[in-house]
Amino acid sequence: MDGNDVNLSDYNGKVLLIVNVASKCGLTHTNYKEMNVLYDKYKDQGFEILAFPCNQFAGQEPGSNDEIKEVACTMFKAEFPIFDKIEVNGKNAAPLYKFLKSQKGGIFGDGIKWNFTKFLIDKHGKVVERYAPTTAPMKIEKDIQNLLAAP
Repeated sequence: MDGNDVNLSDYNGKVLLIVNVASKCGLTHTNYKEMNVLYDKYKDQGFEILAFPCNQFAGQEPGSNDEIKEVACTMFKAEFPIFDKIEVNGKNAAPLYKFLKSQKGGIFGDGIKWNFTKFLIDKHGKVVERYAPTTAPMKIEKDIQNLLAAP
């Protein structure tokens, strides 16, 4: 978000939760709150959350990067990385999201349906699971624990 490119290989050997986020969604408060709990609990064990703001769903992430950072980091106290605003669907979808969707399609097709769709990635970069926006982050905790314990 600060204009620095980040290579995903920087996260090699870590378990990742990749999430498309929005500041003005009904799911925002709960998701940020629970993602913070998971991040605090597992960050020292090789777990990272990568959050990608997206404004493709009902215009719920309309702000600039500075405004998004204010909401995520100040209001919701997020300490995990918040990246530049991207598109997750369509011809301008970020390459990362094209890859994630190709590895784990959704129930009704590959497209991301709403804010806070979550992808869980193992230490070797394999997309292990895709979770619906309504899946609370704490419900993913057991899956995270299993991946952290795996070789």
